[in-house]
Amino acid sequence: IADWGVDRSVFNLKSMFVPMSNMKGVLAESWETPDDTTIIFHIRKGVRWHNKAPVNGRELTADDVVYNWQRLMGLGKFSEAGPTPAHRFSARFESVTATDDWTVVFKLEKPSLAGLSDILLNSRAAINSPEVIEEHGDVADWRNMVGTGPFMLTDFTDDVSITWIKNPDYWGFDEKYPENRLPYVDETKALIMKEEATRIAALRTGVLDALDNNWGSMITSIDAAERLKETNPELVFWPFSIRSETSGAYNTTKPPFDDIRVRHAMQMALDLESMNQTYYKGLADWIPQGFIGTGLTDYFVPFEEWPEEVKQYYIYDPEGAEALLDAAGYPRGADGIRFKTVLQIGTGLDPGDDELYAAYWREIGVDVEVMVLESATFIANIRNQLFKGLAGGLAMGFDYTDPLNVFQAHLYTDAIANYPGISIPELDAMMDAAGATLDMEEKIRLS
Repeated sequence: IADWGVDRSVFNLKSMFVPMSNMKGVLAESWETPDDTTIIFHIRKGVRWHNKAPVNGRELTADDVVYNWQRLMGLGKFSEAGPTPAHRFSARFESVTATDDWTVVFKLEKPSLAGLSDILLNSRAAINSPEVIEEHGDVADWRNMVGTGPFMLTDFTDDVSITWIKNPDYWGFDEKYPENRLPYVDETKALIMKEEATRIAALRTGVLDALDNNWGSMITSIDAAERLKETNPELVFWPFSIRSETSGAYNTTKPPFDDIRVRHAMQMALDLESMNQTYYKGLADWIPQGFIGTGLTDYFVPFEEWPEEVKQYYIYDPEGAEALLDAAGYPRGADGIRFKTVLQIGTGLDPGDDELYAAYWREIGVDVEVMVLESATFIANIRNQLFKGLAGGLAMGFDYTDPLNVFQAHLYTDAIANYPGISIPELDAMMDAAGATLDMEEKIRLS
């Protein structure tokens, strides 16, 4: 997990993705890579399974870890069964073995930087009780689950609630107050409320102590948040964002957006700062940024450090935008219009920001029609570059996975999520080099 006790100047925890340099061990107290194909984990002593049949509170060992990873990968005793559906790794592993009760050794088929991150960052690799799996075949029934964590699942009522109680035998202590054994909370209950209005009403009346960002339960409406601040001044708000939900893509394979001058002009026509102060009521992160969010400082170049040649295209400059469109061969016509195009978005999205973009673009003579399409049609259009001009409401700027994976998924020439149709051989080569290197600093530099 992330080291929550780390100094925020070292890592600010404003990213869903946690770089390996900021990870701390839980079941694994530490790890090492003695060579390019070997990863050794030292398992923490004193960790006990929940005091529940059939495990009954025994101590966790390296064999438990090996059992789960072999089952996940289809190795060892699970070779015949093959990997489980949750097996999704960039690297290929040859074996996972225990050399003693507290040591687990992973061997890679060939050197890969992805090996360690596949292990540390894989949310599907929960360590379940081998006894439970042997007895029941899986852990599909919550009643059979036995873990080692700070809480024990005691009730699950579909579409109603989930309840956990404190594990009195948990090994962990507070990172900042190491004399305090965790967890502090005796019981926690998650109420399942599918409608945002219901959740907000429950928060307003004190039925809920908190709304978290789990399962999309956060408040996503700025207006709703503002009303809550007025009616419930005692509430504490924590703005949180992991990506832009309002980004757009130009179809770069067709005129006029195959000309980069046109794309630059469209960006220069948008007054991001004013949009933030008015439409987003000061809550937006409006400073231009690259594809990876600000939380990952190693991978992130702040706007003020961008080359002036690039920076100029992300500053509000409608006169400069008009000059670029003139130079690109799109002068204003008798009606003041340079060209017409369509901005497509899917159903379920708020078209308000797209209408605002369109208003700014009309100021420079570009007539943009905002078209709302049924979601399946919209998705098919963007994946196959069938949209006429622009596609809006796209989720961009991810920072909850390895940045290189994000780049390859969205910017590589034949990537499935390369909605704009970008094809830059130099960029492909750089991503290939970042994926091939065994030097983490070089991977970060290229990223």
